[in-house]
Amino acid sequence: MSRTLVIGDIHGGLKALEQVLERAKVTPGDKLIFLGDFVDGWNDTPKVVDFLIELEQTHDCIFIRGNHEEMVLRWLSEGEDNEEWRLHGGQSTVEVYETVHEEIKGRHIDFLTRLNDYHLDDKNRLFVHAGFTNQKGVHYEYFKGMYCWDRTLWEAALAMDKTLSKKDLFYPKRLALYEEIFIGHTPVTRIGYSVPVNRANVWNVDTGAAFKGRLTIMDVDTKEFWQSKPLPELYPNERGRN
Repeated sequence: MSRTLVIGDIHGGLKALEQVLERAKVTPGDKLIFLGDFVDGWNDTPKVVDFLIELEQTHDCIFIRGNHEEMVLRWLSEGEDNEEWRLHGGQSTVEVYETVHEEIKGRHIDFLTRLNDYHLDDKNRLFVHAGFTNQKGVHYEYFKGMYCWDRTLWEAALAMDKTLSKKDLFYPKRLALYEEIFIGHTPVTRIGYSVPVNRANVWNVDTGAAFKGRLTIMDVDTKEFWQSKPLPELYPNERGRN
C-alpha cells in the first residue's frame, strides 16, 4: 500500500537522508514530500541535491522551497553573498561547491529554481516550509517570502489554548482553513523535543538535523515516524550549524 511521507529539514546531511529512507522502507510507490532546507550545514549539500534530482526520476516527489534554498540559489545564480547566511550554514556550502563542476552547478540551479512554495493535497492538508500570514490562506499571501521565513504560524500554534476547537471564535483563522499543516523551519529541539511535535492542527517535522538532532520522515496518515542517528554521529568530523 502506498504512503504519503513527509521529510523534515535535511541541511546537507545526505547520510541521514539515506538512513531514514532505508529505515522507513521507502518504495517507488510512496509519495515523498520534502519540506525544504535540503542545503547548508553539513558538508554534503551538493550530494544531497544530486540525490534528490535522481530520486525524482524513480519516485513521486514534491520538493518545497526553504529559506536556505532561497539563499543558496541567489548565491549560485547571482553571486549574492552575505555574512549572516554564511554564519548559519552557508560557509560549508561555499567551501564544498569550490570542487563542483560548473555543469553540475547549472543543474542544481535549475532544480532550486523549480521548487514549490507549498503543496496542498486533495485532503486539504497543507505542506509548507515555514508558514504564511494571510487569513484567507496560502493562495492569498501578499508576502511570498513568508512561505519559507515565517515563524508566527508555529508560534501561534504553540501559544494556543489546547481546549479550543476549529469552530471556536478564538481559533486562528489561518489554521482553521486546513485539515492539517506540516512545517519545518523551526527546530522542535528549541522547545526540548527530539520527535515531531503537534500543536493544534500543525505538525512540526524539523527535529534539529542541522544541529545535534536527527532527521525525521513521517507517515502523514498514521503519524508513524522514523529517525536517523543524531547528525553529529554521522558526521563526527564536522560541526554542522552553530
